Amino acid sequence: MVKFILIGMVLFLSVFTPDVFAEGGAFSALTITDNPDGSKDYSVTLQVLAMMTALSFIPAIVMLMTSFTRIIVVLAILRQAMGLQQTPNSQILIGISLFLTFFIMAPVFDEIHQTAVEPYLNEDITSIQAYEIGKIPMREFMLAQTRITDLQTFAEIAGYTELNSPDELPMSVIIPSFVTSELKTAFQIGFMFFIPFLIIDLVVASVLMAMGMMMLSPMIVSLPFKLMMFVLVDGWSLVMSTLAKSFGLGT
Repeated sequence: MVKFILIGMVLFLSVFTPDVFAEGGAFSALTITDNPDGSKDYSVTLQVLAMMTALSFIPAIVMLMTSFTRIIVVLAILRQAMGLQQTPNSQILIGISLFLTFFIMAPVFDEIHQTAVEPYLNEDITSIQAYEIGKIPMREFMLAQTRITDLQTFAEIAGYTELNSPDELPMSVIIPSFVTSELKTAFQIGFMFFIPFLIIDLVVASVLMAMGMMMLSPMIVSLPFKLMMFVLVDGWSLVMSTLAKSFGLGT
């Protein structure tokens, strides 16, 4: 957990300009000022405030800078397609999405830990150098999953009209572009998962209509068939593997 907190702080601080840090990148947690009367004043530096702020932004980082968004949206659409309102419940879906995110992002997190966090903890590099190094794997991951059209849209909004490469864009442009692309991809995958269940609903509704059973809800009758089909095709394994492979894993 400490490893992910450190990585999260590196990612958060890499998004913003690290001008709040002391020259040389050293963290000074407490400043002590001597007064003429012999008393002392104690003040917390901006570095500590930035670190505390980073901790509160870690959930947002996990959701918007990783594979979490795509996974949770697909699972929510899948639950809706199956006609299950509260099963699996939201806590289970979030838990599945979170740990699948750690699985998918493990290579990126390991690279950040090895190239930025560990050298910083060993005092081999400064904090600013750690931020600059740590954001590189995340930029590469997000750019690999982001559509060029989305990058161009947000780049034009931000006023970046003359660019030779997406690598020249700042994180403030890459992140919203990445989130937009993730939502589009999630809806595309969710649509593909939705079609088989929709076909079952149509078949059941047609059969009930032909039998004259107007008062019987097609959703109640089709639910067991959808569950049976999902289990027979090993649906959860198929969904998880599809989501992992959509990020380039196992290819």
